[in-house]
Amino acid sequence: MHWGSALYLNFLILLPIMAVFFIYVSARKRRDLKIFGDKATLERLSLSKSITKERWKKALLVTAAGFLIISLARPQIGTRLTMTRRQGVDVMIAVDTSASMLAQDIKPNRLEKAKLEISSLIDKLKGDRAGILTFSGDSFVQCPLTLDYNAAKMFLGIIEAGMMPKPGTAIGDAIRTATESFIKKERRHKVLILLTDGEDHETNPVRAAQEARKEGVIIYTIGIGTKSGEPIPVVDESGKVAGHKKDKNGNVVLSRLDDTTLQKIALVTDGKYYNATPSEFELDKIYDEISKMQKKELSNRLFAQYEDRFQYFLAIALILLCVEFAIGDRRKQ
Repeated sequence: MHWGSALYLNFLILLPIMAVFFIYVSARKRRDLKIFGDKATLERLSLSKSITKERWKKALLVTAAGFLIISLARPQIGTRLTMTRRQGVDVMIAVDTSASMLAQDIKPNRLEKAKLEISSLIDKLKGDRAGILTFSGDSFVQCPLTLDYNAAKMFLGIIEAGMMPKPGTAIGDAIRTATESFIKKERRHKVLILLTDGEDHETNPVRAAQEARKEGVIIYTIGIGTKSGEPIPVVDESGKVAGHKKDKNGNVVLSRLDDTTLQKIALVTDGKYYNATPSEFELDKIYDEISKMQKKELSNRLFAQYEDRFQYFLAIALILLCVEFAIGDRRKQ
């Protein structure tokens, strides 16, 4: 036997408590009558009341309560086999972890905003496989494509700026790494979502996007940052801002959103470009696009589904309560 809500079985401890309570009340009642009542009068009055019926009524109440608790625990007896099929597309999410993503033109900073967007996007997915790729000067698949969204969020939680050994922003290399993470033989069902400020250091991201399109990859780009630019904070070992990044001449470096490059990347793959917004409306639009795509079968799973049998125990409890109600407490004349 399997239990659907086994936690309710803990209430079975109330049954002996009920029984002890009924015994105590009966004993206390008899003791009080002996103290305050005339013995002969009590004997005449007790002739009209059936002690046996009274005990049966209490026993029925305790038994009915037991069956009611068992029904709440949802006993499940027997199984039936059920086949489930999950259909969707493969969604690889690439997030920029370069130093420029620490700029605070979007609060709390660009990287934290990107992580919030990724988390919200994963929550929207239904049946699609999701993967996470991090990049700066080089790129690495942190979480391979998976249907386990909790695992993907776990990997998302450990992402931080500077985690990649090579500095810089190599968007082109990130696109190539993401393309290689998809199944080679397929020419559709592939989506890459790229979250970055768009500052690339000579890796030709547009050409990489053209190569990705040949492999059937559609790229959606989300620009994180502002065109006006923002200084790049320099963080010390304690996590506090110790200053701002400067160039060789001692001037503070401003990191600006390069939406032109991101628009070109999306355009050549029939994708779309969006600016990151506080309301995250861009995620709704991207998900709407993904949901309209042709789906592929991602998994078949045969599992045993237990059959609920709580209704039988509930019926017994109701019958016992009806019997208890029908039984009087008077002797037959």
